[in-house]
Amino acid sequence: MKHLKTSVVALLASASFATAATACDITLKSSDTHPEGYPTVAAVQYMGELLEERSNGRICVEVFHSAQLGEEKDTIEQTQLGVIDLNRVSLGPFNNIIEETKVFSLPYIFRGTDHMHKVVDGEVGESILNEFSNHGLVGLAYYDGGSRSFYNSKKPITSIEDVEGLKFRVMQSDVFVDMVSALGGNATPLPYGEVYSSIQTGVIDGAENNWPSFESSGHYEVAGYYTLDQHLIVPEVLVMSKKSWDGLAPDDQELIRDAAKDSVPVMRELWAAREKASEEKVRAAGVEIVEDVDKTPFINAMDPVYEKHVKSDKLKDLVQKIRAVE
Repeated sequence: MKHLKTSVVALLASASFATAATACDITLKSSDTHPEGYPTVAAVQYMGELLEERSNGRICVEVFHSAQLGEEKDTIEQTQLGVIDLNRVSLGPFNNIIEETKVFSLPYIFRGTDHMHKVVDGEVGESILNEFSNHGLVGLAYYDGGSRSFYNSKKPITSIEDVEGLKFRVMQSDVFVDMVSALGGNATPLPYGEVYSSIQTGVIDGAENNWPSFESSGHYEVAGYYTLDQHLIVPEVLVMSKKSWDGLAPDDQELIRDAAKDSVPVMRELWAAREKASEEKVRAAGVEIVEDVDKTPFINAMDPVYEKHVKSDKLKDLVQKIRAVE
């Protein structure tokens, strides 16, 4: 891993880590809502480096970061249509499209990051990736999305009672909406790019996300209270348009799938470093961090969410398998 980390740093520092590809036979257009330098963006760029090298310069990846191609809901549709070739998206927006992805978005389904890694790297993760093919997409790999916690501009949340009445932005996912409602808050689905101004103007009181997103978005500038309730550990997913995929030779499909898988450990290295740096920056800015929160009432409040969204035998089986992973 030390050698891997050194190689990644060298690649990230090299001038060849460009987002534009000009001399390739096949250039895959990739979308990400996060900014340049964010771990997911850098990981897809690294995947592109691998592809270019392994295809002898035939296949390249052009990464459009910072929501240049649109917010996640829009880019998912564009990827299904083949307008975008590759897309890094949180699993949340897929919850209303691919039923099986709901299990990874269930509150407190994962005991921690290590547990999540074992699940997505195993049988359950692979079975859910396979479901994307029924929706115009090819699931390639999972990236880290960190643990998500609540932040707001009004007050520190030290107990479940403090959530009552607060307006929180959530992703366009029924699971996320019902999670906030179960805690007594008011959920407002909004595109990621609208969160800063919405908190600033009082349209919403806050949102929920991980350390790097809280920091890189600047949300910590307008939301001075962050409670580490860690209600979600939702993986990110890298998908490809099935239309684009079907137009490739089997050997090139294999190259892409392997490069995507090989970018995962790199992404995890970068994520761990970025998470630490973002936390330090947020703390230095004076945000009030609530760390000693009793999660038990939060967990117990999720029973109605599970009852509503885990109805089919298939989903119940997936939940059982996730909980059984040691």
